[in-house]
Amino acid sequence: MLATPGPLPTAGVEDRWAFEVKQDGQRAMVYLPGDGTVVLRARSGTDITTAYPELLPLADALGERSAVLDGEIVALDDQGRSDFERLQQRMGLVSAPAKAVRMADRVPAHLMLFDVVHLDGRLLTGLPYAERRELLEELGLTGPAWSTPAAVTGHGAEAWEMAKDAGLEGLIAKRLTSRYEPGTRSKTWVKIKVHRLADVVIGGWAPGHGRLTGLPGAVLVGERHAGLLQYAGSVGTGWSRTERVRLAELLQAAPVDTCPFTQVPPVAGARWVLPRLVGEVRYTSRTRAGRLRHPSWHRLRPDLAPDDLD
Repeated sequence: MLATPGPLPTAGVEDRWAFEVKQDGQRAMVYLPGDGTVVLRARSGTDITTAYPELLPLADALGERSAVLDGEIVALDDQGRSDFERLQQRMGLVSAPAKAVRMADRVPAHLMLFDVVHLDGRLLTGLPYAERRELLEELGLTGPAWSTPAAVTGHGAEAWEMAKDAGLEGLIAKRLTSRYEPGTRSKTWVKIKVHRLADVVIGGWAPGHGRLTGLPGAVLVGERHAGLLQYAGSVGTGWSRTERVRLAELLQAAPVDTCPFTQVPPVAGARWVLPRLVGEVRYTSRTRAGRLRHPSWHRLRPDLAPDDLD
C-alpha cells in the first residue's frame, strides 16, 4: 500500500489520523513463515534477503508464529535519521552475499516496521489501521537491527514541527479506519514532506525534449562559497509553461562557452550561462556532497544578486 502526497490533516480532523515519521529507505515486505526463515521482498517483488544479512535473526523473533509485515529498510546517520545515500551502498548486493556481509559491518541496515498484513494464518488487510497497529505493537518486535517506531494519534501539528526541527524527511498520516490496500496509492495514507528552501545561482541548463523542445528541461544550479560556484544539482520541475518560456528567454540571452561551476556537472548536452540569475528552490535534504535532493523550482529572485549569496 502506498501513500498519496498531500497536506497535513487539519486540526479539526487530526484525531482521526495517526502520524508516523516518513522513512527514506527501501520498502520491504517481510515474510515470516514461523519455520526459522525470513524472506524480504522489495516493492518490485524481488527477493532482497541476501542483501541484508543482519536482518536474518528476525526469523526467530516470533518463534513458530507466522506473519507478513510491512516496513522500510534504512541506514541511519549519526543522529539516528534515515539516510538514503548511505543505504545506497547496501542496495543491489543481492547477488553478492559475501560483500553484503562485509558491508553490514560498515553500513548497518535497520528495518523499521509499521504494519502487519497477515498473522497466524489470518489475512488482516480488511481490518482498520488502528487494529492492525495494535496487533503489530503487541508482537514486541524490537531487536538489534529492527524496531517498531511509534505512531501518534492526533497532534499532527506538533508531530510536523518535531519532524521539521529534527531534520526528518516528513510524516506519513494514516486514517485510523483505513484498510490495507495492496498495490494501491491510497488517499487514506498521506505523505507530507518537509520542504526546505535554498537560494541558488543558475549556471547552465539542459534542453528539454518532446513538448519541451526549445525550452529548458532542467536548470543546473549552484551555491557560492568563497567566491566560487559549487554545483548543487539539477532542477527540472516546479514551473508552469509560462514560467518555463520566460526562463528560456533569460537563459538564451546569456550564453557562455565555459562552465561556471568549480566542477563540470555530469549532464549530457549541458549549455552554460553567465551565473547571474538567482532562484529559490524547494528541496527535502542534502547529499553528503551538499547537493540538493528532490529539488523543485519555487521562484526567481530578481531582488538578489549572485554576490549576495556568498
